[in-house]
Amino acid sequence: MPRKILVVDDEAHIRLLYTEELTEEGYSVITAEDGAGLIERIEAEKPDLVVLDIKMVDYNGLDLLQDIRNKYYDLPVILCSAYDTFKDDMKSIAADHYVVKSFELDELKQKISEILS
Repeated sequence: MPRKILVVDDEAHIRLLYTEELTEEGYSVITAEDGAGLIERIEAEKPDLVVLDIKMVDYNGLDLLQDIRNKYYDLPVILCSAYDTFKDDMKSIAADHYVVKSFELDELKQKISEILS
């Protein structure tokens, strides 16, 4: 049974890119366009890992990360952002990894593989 990854990003083209690339790697991918009901979605879908955007319209990924950690302490989370400035934010240390967004997904795929192996 393939490992399940939840991708949370407000940009449709990013969700599509991640879904295509990670499905090719053999993962089952589900997506969310924002943080609405994220904890309930995690409860229902039981993903093995979450890829979480930081800057979303109406949602702050760092706050969502804290919500995830409060309920699912051991669920791996990889923060993704187009900006590397969030790496130094104290809230981001609760994530398992931090990846700067790129259309080249080698780093993201490597981090996912490391966490799920």
